Amino acid sequence: MKKAIKYICSNCGYESLKWLGRCPSCEEWNTFIEELIEEKKHTHRKVLPQVKLKKINSIIHLEERIKTNISEFDRVLGGGLINGSVTLIGGDPGIGKSTLALQAAASINGSVLYVSGEESINQINTRAKRLNLKSDNIYLLTETDIDLIINAVEQSSPQVVIIDSIQTTYKPDFDNAPGTITQIRECTVELMQIAKKKNCAMILVGHVTKEGFIAGPKVLEHIVDTVLQFEGEKSHSYRILRAQKNRFGSTNEIGIFEMHEDGLHEVKNPSEIFLNERERQVTGSVITASMEGTRSILLEVQALVTPSSYGNPQRVATGFDYRRLSILLAVLEKRAGLRLSTQNVFLNMAGGLRVDEPAVDLAICCAIASSFNDKFVKNEYVVIGEVGLGGEVRSISHADKRIQEAAKLGFKNVILPSNNLKSVNNKTSLNLVPVENVSSAIEAITA
Repeated sequence: MKKAIKYICSNCGYESLKWLGRCPSCEEWNTFIEELIEEKKHTHRKVLPQVKLKKINSIIHLEERIKTNISEFDRVLGGGLINGSVTLIGGDPGIGKSTLALQAAASINGSVLYVSGEESINQINTRAKRLNLKSDNIYLLTETDIDLIINAVEQSSPQVVIIDSIQTTYKPDFDNAPGTITQIRECTVELMQIAKKKNCAMILVGHVTKEGFIAGPKVLEHIVDTVLQFEGEKSHSYRILRAQKNRFGSTNEIGIFEMHEDGLHEVKNPSEIFLNERERQVTGSVITASMEGTRSILLEVQALVTPSSYGNPQRVATGFDYRRLSILLAVLEKRAGLRLSTQNVFLNMAGGLRVDEPAVDLAICCAIASSFNDKFVKNEYVVIGEVGLGGEVRSISHADKRIQEAAKLGFKNVILPSNNLKSVNNKTSLNLVPVENVSSAIEAITA
């Protein structure tokens, strides 16, 4: 008997009986995936018990967090795992998701059920020995059947459950293959229900698509409480854990790790790491301070400006928004008199860190001007400030923390917006240089 099929949008979950090139709901292209239509089972409605209501003021709130004892991981989570919560960790293949999950399992002071659908028990044990992990609280299960997994959770009552990965689990009641939208959605819902019922924290490891998004329906990210993205370039040893959604903490925090043969090591002082390989005397290099959550990180902005041999000059940005770079180039040409329309401009945030905040605008402008004019930037300078379309340097937030971080690493001078000078409580020996526009900042920073 031929089974009926339907098409589901992998982005928003919209269903259609025929394939569509563009989703009418979210208007994304080529997102429809073929799935089998499951027959609904007719069941008699049972008698429902009386609902008990509670006043919000009468509820005693006890937020107990489960520490993973990995400070960078706990920072991104908002202080640790919450009982009854579901956390989804996504990232590229080989980035270190399973390594982080296994290291966290070995560090948690409580029983942990580690369920793997991709590795055997011997493979997990071999990886644990390579990572030098020793714990009597980890219980292993290699299973993909969601019913058996839930049965194991109910029998063992662990404090933390790790599912590696959610794309390998399946529910036998459905004929769809593991990894399809229906299977991922239904398995996640059942795992969420058992997490609330047993009051245990659940960590789901998820795959990503070639575009970098977590594989599965977008509703998956709405079901879970926390979504963490594990980022990093394969050419760099540094890994960045970033919160995209967090019901129990901030989404601005990041955790920085360094990959070694024996696993992920926490980076306690990321500013020192990112500046470790900086060349002292080179044009187009400027140090800036970026706020990532509650801490300031110093990083190097590198710019290279070369004449274009073709009609259309290249604009390449690594770790920074390309459109924002185009705006800053237009401001430099119009307000600072730099003829960049015939120049190739290459911009790089050293260390593989991606920065989106506008407080690094002024450092980028100074780095481009330094490379264009072929003039060295003065040593021991840190540049912070937002650049407006009029060429003015606008005030930024958390200037005190950025100045303190610069002083900690031995810098002597900070170029900052003049409006920030009034509110800054400078308790360091740093020399603060206020500027009002891009031109004055370029003159102050270049030798």
